[in-house]
Amino acid sequence: MNFEFYIAKRLITGKEDKISVSAPIIKIAIAAIALSIIMMLIALSTGVGLKMKIREKIAAFNGHIQISNYDNNTSEVSVTPVSTVQDFYPEFKDVDGISHVQAVASKGGIIRTKETFEGFIAKGVGPDYVWDAFEEYLVAGRLPDYTGALNEEVLLSALMANRLGLKVGDDFFAIFPKETDPLNQPNQRKFMVVGIYDSGFEELDGKYLFCDIRHIQRMNKWKATEVGNFEVFLNDFDDVDAKSEEIYGKTLSNLDTKSLKQGYFQIFEWIRLFDFNIALIIGIMIIVGGINMITALLVLILERTPMIGILKALGSANWSIRKVFLYNAAYLIGIGLFWGNLIGLGILLLQQKFRWATFPNPEEYYIDYIPVHLDVLTVVLLNIGVMVLCLLMLLIPSHIITKISPVKAIEFE
Repeated sequence: MNFEFYIAKRLITGKEDKISVSAPIIKIAIAAIALSIIMMLIALSTGVGLKMKIREKIAAFNGHIQISNYDNNTSEVSVTPVSTVQDFYPEFKDVDGISHVQAVASKGGIIRTKETFEGFIAKGVGPDYVWDAFEEYLVAGRLPDYTGALNEEVLLSALMANRLGLKVGDDFFAIFPKETDPLNQPNQRKFMVVGIYDSGFEELDGKYLFCDIRHIQRMNKWKATEVGNFEVFLNDFDDVDAKSEEIYGKTLSNLDTKSLKQGYFQIFEWIRLFDFNIALIIGIMIIVGGINMITALLVLILERTPMIGILKALGSANWSIRKVFLYNAAYLIGIGLFWGNLIGLGILLLQQKFRWATFPNPEEYYIDYIPVHLDVLTVVLLNIGVMVLCLLMLLIPSHIITKISPVKAIEFE
């Protein structure tokens, strides 16, 4: 054990004297570091969790990237069909990082019941549709099965079901006006509710109904190989902008691509504010923890002034003595980080499992509970960053040691 570590150990254990004036200050500093890391972990985990949850919900309805016909149609209703005979369907082999491609079509309509009616968008899906997200959102019944013959099964949102007074097993009629000639006799279809979902995203829940894509193909007089558009899912959402451009370059000139960020620009601009808020909270907490550690270090130096004088008289260099106090500070920061991580991660794990903390106004955040995302690497880097930044902040106050005179320090009481 070298000299600095030995002295630091005696400082930490307090064996060089019986009474330590700095003990309460040190405890406050440790508590401040612990509280700071707790706040940082909660801000980071919940902020990232909320971002990911909102992205997942929007992607469940639209995919990460949409490939459609290059026309002037800006609505969500499919007008000009796209052939499924494409190099990228059913597997996009020319671009890396794509997990799935599915064909869909949409058509606007009106649900009519004896008591009321409701406008909606029927999203036609087929056997290739991935229902993974909706398994989580399913609140009643089951998911539709479109792998066999054409059927009347539909998946309806809880919001629309409540408005229309429908439940699992109920039949209803839907009217679909003809886009080409709205004045002609509209198409009418009878559907049966087999499942009810609730994503918590009212903007989407209030308009989407899922049905067999073959209904839309028949009403639009499309061929079996014609669909409204393709939805592309990526392995990593962070690559959506780059992959959107790459996919655009790999598809035919008559096809257009639009990323999820382009379709929901305002929502993603709002989500970007989360990053600023997280960075602001982390910055404030590091400053708070650092200031408390500076206070503790200054008190510790003041209390150990005679010892500093003795060490200087024995020939110890200033930097050697500064390292003694920095080692001591690192140990105290480590204690604060330990308890902070223990408490903070414990709270987050409980929230992740039991979802006990909820939003008072879930409609504004598109989710009723506070989501949590824990990443081991992020937690480790956060702890290392806090340790390094706090120690860097302590370099300046530790410089006061160089100004202490050995003679005056030894006489100091």
